[in-house]
Amino acid sequence: MEANVSINKGKAASPIGKVSPIKRWAKLLFQSKTGTVGFFIVFLVVFVAIFADILAPYDPAKNNLSDMLKPPAWSDGGSPAYLLGTDNLGRDILSRIIFGTRVSLLVGVFSVILAGIIGIVVGLFAGYYGGIVDNVLMRIVDSFIAIPSILFILVVLSVFRPSLLVLIIVIGFTNWVTYARVVRGEVLSIKEREFVKASKSIGTSSITIMIKHILPNILSSFIVISTLSVATTIVLEASLSFLGLGIQPPEVSWGGMLTDGRNYLATNWWLATFPGIAITVTVLGIIFLGDWLRDVLDPRTQIRK
Repeated sequence: MEANVSINKGKAASPIGKVSPIKRWAKLLFQSKTGTVGFFIVFLVVFVAIFADILAPYDPAKNNLSDMLKPPAWSDGGSPAYLLGTDNLGRDILSRIIFGTRVSLLVGVFSVILAGIIGIVVGLFAGYYGGIVDNVLMRIVDSFIAIPSILFILVVLSVFRPSLLVLIIVIGFTNWVTYARVVRGEVLSIKEREFVKASKSIGTSSITIMIKHILPNILSSFIVISTLSVATTIVLEASLSFLGLGIQPPEVSWGGMLTDGRNYLATNWWLATFPGIAITVTVLGIIFLGDWLRDVLDPRTQIRK
C-alpha cells in the first residue's frame, strides 16, 4: 500500500517540475525590459520585410512628379495618401522604407551567415589541431585584421558592380575573422575537457568530435556575436549605399534614401529623417536582443528558473 502511494506521488510530482523550453525562454525574455523591447522591434522588422509587397501602399520605384516633395500627412500641405510624405521624384517615403527593410535584413543576415560559416571552420581547425595549422590560419587572420575592412570593401566594390549578392559576399568575406578568433579560443578550452579526451580514446574521428562534441558547445557564443554583427552590418550597408557603392537604383535601401535626402535637409527634412529613424530603431532593437541573448546564454550569468 505504501509502495503504491509513493509511486502515485512520484507520478503526480514529475510533471510539475517540467517547463517547456518555449515557456522558459518566454519567461526569461519578458523578465528583461531591454530583451522584450528588442524582441518586438526585431519581430516587427522581420514581419515588415517578409510582407513588404502587401504592406507597401505604392510601388517604391514609381515616380509621380505631380506629388513630389509632399510633406508628411500631419504637416501643412501634407496628404493622407502619403503618410510620411514623398521624395524629390514623388515616390512614397513609407513604401520605400518598407522595401528598404527587406534589403537591409537580407544583407545583414546572409553576410553574417557567410562570415560565421567561414569563421567557424577556420576557428575549429585552428583550435583543435593547433601547431602549424593554428599558426598558418592565425597568420591569415592577422593579415585580414591588418587591412581595414571598410577599405577592402570599398576597393572591391569600386571594381565590381555593386549589387545585393556582391555586397553579401564582400561583407561576409571581410568580417569572418572575429568569429574565427572567438571560436578558436572556445575550442582551445573545450578540447581539453574529459568528454573530448574520452572520444579520442575510443577512436572517434577528429571531424566527428568537432561536429558532434565541440561545435554544440560554442554555438551560444556564436549566436550572441552573430546577433550583434547583424546590427553593425546593417549600418555598414547603409553607409556604403550612402556613398553610392551599395545597393543601386531602382532597388531601395535606407542608405540610398539618406543620399537622396541630404540635399533637402534644410527644406524637406522628412526625406532623410524617416530612413535615419528606421536605421536607428532597427539597430537598437537588434542590440537590445543581442544583449539579452548574451546574458541568457552565458553560463556564468544565466538565470535558472
